[in-house]
Amino acid sequence: MSWDSHLEHWIVGLRVGWLDWFFIGLSRIGTLGLVWVAIALVLALLWRRPSVFLTVVVADAVADGLAELGKAIVQRHRPFEHQLGPATSSWSFPSGHSATSFACATVLSAVAPRWRVPFFLLATLIALSRLYNGVHYPTDVVAGALLGVLVALTVIEAASRTGRRL
Repeated sequence: MSWDSHLEHWIVGLRVGWLDWFFIGLSRIGTLGLVWVAIALVLALLWRRPSVFLTVVVADAVADGLAELGKAIVQRHRPFEHQLGPATSSWSFPSGHSATSFACATVLSAVAPRWRVPFFLLATLIALSRLYNGVHYPTDVVAGALLGVLVALTVIEAASRTGRRL
């Protein structure tokens, strides 16, 4: 068994039943980056800056698409023995939840730097929920987070090159 599997088993072994609902809920709100799209919509409406919403949606879609492409290429099986929440049957590497969460948190942090800590805290909790729920290995989550940050930086750079203000 690899160190990645050992670490995944160790994390799953730390579960406490009264927190299961919390981590299952984090995974649900992180699905397809929907919580981030909702946050971006609220901020865009409050600030009357539709570019915030558009940029988050683009980062979310690109991160999710690249994560799905990575899964199709790598085809790593999930750690099925200990899953919490809805059954997941797709490939494991990289984590789409981590990719979309970190992509959107990075974009939103560029727009609202004062909220950087809460954005990245939420992204980290969503990523950790994937480990706690037993549907990813640690390297899946780390790779997804790195992918998300790279996507966001690319989207931010592209937006600035086109002269669009976030």
